[in-house]
Amino acid sequence: MNIKKGDKLYVRIDYKAGQKGMTNQDLQDHLAYIQNIAGERYLIGGGFSNADGGMIIMEADSLEEARRIFEKDPLIERAFYRFDLFEWGLVIISEDNAD
Repeated sequence: MNIKKGDKLYVRIDYKAGQKGMTNQDLQDHLAYIQNIAGERYLIGGGFSNADGGMIIMEADSLEEARRIFEKDPLIERAFYRFDLFEWGLVIISEDNAD
């Protein structure tokens, strides 16, 4: 994907949703799901180092499509995390990444 000013990306911010114990298998299921999405569209993501949660930035056709995709993530379906979703309009891009 060639990112340029005016493009829209979708930002998911994750927050821990309770005390339910997540297993290594749950984490592996999440990573496999996200990796599959990353193979189909622009996506970057990771966990926060100073808080329990993370962020994913993804290309989608609409806010609704992004929400549908994110809601199918095993960590969300299994209620380990909840998320806020934002539509992000790109205004500034560093020269090294611009067209």
